[in-house]
Amino acid sequence: MTPDLISLTGLRVRGNHGVFDFERADGQDFVVDVALETDTRAAATSDRLTDTIDYGALAQQLAAVIGGEPVNLLETLAARLADSCLADARVHAATVTVHKPQAPIPLAFADVAVTVRRDRVVPGRDQP
Repeated sequence: MTPDLISLTGLRVRGNHGVFDFERADGQDFVVDVALETDTRAAATSDRLTDTIDYGALAQQLAAVIGGEPVNLLETLAARLADSCLADARVHAATVTVHKPQAPIPLAFADVAVTVRRDRVVPGRDQP
């Protein structure tokens, strides 16, 4: 069965991530896109917010990670965001893209981003 997707794109949050001291001191905006693989049938049947992923709460949860403890690499930040998404047992997999529009690159560029996809580990199924 193909999973349903719940997406949140363009979430802009200020954080202090990066390898350079000025990035940590001054901070910068990060833009995040997430796609959550889940089953929305219960919510479609009940029409209740409690039966689905609340994207407002998801945005707050992701913002807390972005605004939280600084990391050096976008890869680390993206992995932390994906782990945060997978904390909800209804999420089967999460694809997270972190954009760094103000990356310290001395040339004109359109985007710098890292995308990770993480699946839920199911004990007994995913372990030898």
